[in-house]
Amino acid sequence: MNLWRDIKGTFQPFWITLGYLFKKPVTIQYPEEKRTPPPRYRARIVLTRDPDGKERCVACQLCSAACPVDCISMQAAEAPDGRRYAAWFRINFARCIFCGLCAEACPTMAIQTTPDYEICNRDVLKLVQEKEDLLIDGCGKDTEYNYYQHAGVGVVNGRGGNEDEYGPVDPKALVP
Repeated sequence: MNLWRDIKGTFQPFWITLGYLFKKPVTIQYPEEKRTPPPRYRARIVLTRDPDGKERCVACQLCSAACPVDCISMQAAEAPDGRRYAAWFRINFARCIFCGLCAEACPTMAIQTTPDYEICNRDVLKLVQEKEDLLIDGCGKDTEYNYYQHAGVGVVNGRGGNEDEYGPVDPKALVP
């Protein structure tokens, strides 16, 4: 019984190879014809905006912590209205392995991946892209998501100052 399995396991790959040997090859003339990637294909990383037109990135640095090759860096800043943003944001595409972990770790959906795969360059320094290069005008995949509306963080009023929030709790009042 094991002998038959071994013989089958030895010759089956050769039959598959012989089957492809006599088929006509499929050739795509790349610069003229471009292959359409699958819908969930992860390639170029972009920064998106809110439906209000403001930046979604709050510079929480979860994307840089999730990145296995450490190609993302940023500096956090805070606007006068209390909203956090990235003062500068940088991705080194020469080191990026396009795993998509940064997009999964982003709580605000600011980082998203697009199917644009034509980002190669001979000059390595041109593969380091700043926030201005990465920021797009649209909302990306989810056009209705607004982090500051869903998170309940008061931007205009202080924390606990909105009508649907309660003020800070004194922990000493909870002790019996």
